[in-house]
Amino acid sequence: MRLRFSIAVLASLSAAICALPVAAQENKFPESPKKLPLVRHGDQTHDLEFLFGALKAAPDDETARAVEQRIWAVWAISKSDTTNLLMSRARAATEKKDLDLAIKLLTAVIKIKPKYVEAWNRRATLYYMKKEYGRSMDDIAEVLRREPRHFGALSGLGLILQDVGDDRLALDAYRRALAVYPRLQRIPDLVKTLSEKVEGRNI
Repeated sequence: MRLRFSIAVLASLSAAICALPVAAQENKFPESPKKLPLVRHGDQTHDLEFLFGALKAAPDDETARAVEQRIWAVWAISKSDTTNLLMSRARAATEKKDLDLAIKLLTAVIKIKPKYVEAWNRRATLYYMKKEYGRSMDDIAEVLRREPRHFGALSGLGLILQDVGDDRLALDAYRRALAVYPRLQRIPDLVKTLSEKVEGRNI
C-alpha cells in the first residue's frame, strides 16, 4: 500500500485541481453507470462542450442525471474493438472481485490507447478499492491532464485526500467538481462539512 506520496505527485494534482475554472456507500469512488445511453460516434469534443454546458445549466436533478449519463457514454467511446473487448473483460473481472486481473487488463488498454481517459479512470478506481492511494492518484492525474472536467475523477480525488487527511485539498477538489457539475450527488454535503471544518463556521 503506497501511503507516502511524493511531493511531485501532490503538487501536480494540486495544480490540476486549482487550474480548473456517488453512490449509496459513503466512500464509493464515482464511476460510470453500468447502463449508458447510445451516442453517435461524432465529434466528441463538440459533443462534450455542449453536454457540459447543459450539465451546468440543468434545471433539476433528473435532467442533470440524464446529461451526466450521456457524458459518461461519450467518455466510454474508444473507437477500437480491441479496447472495447478489454474494457468489457476488465468490468467482468471487477464484478467477480478479481481486481488484479482487471488492473492488468486496463494496463493493457492504456498501453494500446494511452489517450483513452476511461481506462485511466477505471484503473484509478480499482487502485482506490485496493487502498493503493498513490497509484490511484497517479492515474487521476493522468485523467485530469486529458480531461480537466472529469467530475468522477475530481470527486474520487477528494475522497482520497480526505482519507489521507488533507481536508483542504479535498475541499478544493470537491469545489472544482461542483463547478463543473453543480448537481453532483453527495458532494454539496461534503463541501459544507469540510468548509466548516477547514474554514470555520460563518458568524
